Amino acid sequence: MNRSRLADLGLLLVAMMWGCTFLIVQQAVRVLPPLAFNGIRFIGAALLLTIIISLFYRSDWRKMSWTLMLHASLLGFFLFLGYAFQTIGLLYTSTSNTGFITGLSVVFVPFISLLLLKHKITWHTWLSALLAAIGLYLLAFAGTSYSMNHGDALILLCAIAFALHVAYTGIFAPKYPTLPLAAMQMAVVGILSLVSSFWFEESLYHQFQNTVESIMKPEVIIALLVSIGPTSALAFWIQTECQKFTSPARVAVIFAMEPVFAALTGVFFGGESLTYYAVIGCVCIFVGMILTELKSSSGKVQ
Repeated sequence: MNRSRLADLGLLLVAMMWGCTFLIVQQAVRVLPPLAFNGIRFIGAALLLTIIISLFYRSDWRKMSWTLMLHASLLGFFLFLGYAFQTIGLLYTSTSNTGFITGLSVVFVPFISLLLLKHKITWHTWLSALLAAIGLYLLAFAGTSYSMNHGDALILLCAIAFALHVAYTGIFAPKYPTLPLAAMQMAVVGILSLVSSFWFEESLYHQFQNTVESIMKPEVIIALLVSIGPTSALAFWIQTECQKFTSPARVAVIFAMEPVFAALTGVFFGGESLTYYAVIGCVCIFVGMILTELKSSSGKVQ
């Protein structure tokens, strides 16, 4: 199995981890404000990666440079914007709209890659992205009509931010050691999220008091442990390493599987059900992902 295929499998694992833990995180942010949760989550992930580097990859510290820190900070900034716009947008729009519009990053990434990396947009890429977008729509709305509101504009900015993060990771990942690049961007997201939480969510005193009380609740502790370890430190470690061997466009299509895993988790563990339209949507996304793999096996670049 070549490195490109292994990279795609690693990214699929990341999408599965994010999708399968959505219910856990969703329950936690009902208790702890979302920006505060993200602040603790990503600072914890940065500390965990720092410990791993210090114990097992000490030579990576010698590879640190100002350009690495600058580029990692840019990635962290894009990632923070994605989570922040998504969090604020959820106040003004539905979760269905949020899921669909966020997933549109699968369409934005090929265009950004064309501008930044000069990657040609082949018909395989077009078709994969189109299938994923159709699947996301069917999965999000399941036969209902789409209603536009002003919160959707914020979610659109979120999708663009996530697309920029995937595209720029494709540029920076091959240039730097994986762990320092991932750790630095986690720290930037965490710091910006905590500052934003204290600024927007509550006053500093009440925020600190409520955060301490909320962290002690079992559902929050479980969600933080899962988020800090598997779905942040490990997930972005895998993404950063895997994007050295695959294209951003393929990453976007593979990441479109996240809501599919979230939907399946809801069915098996959340007592939810999938409609006929939602099932078709899952199939469309899956076919789009398989198409990228078939294209990969032909040995041509997407």
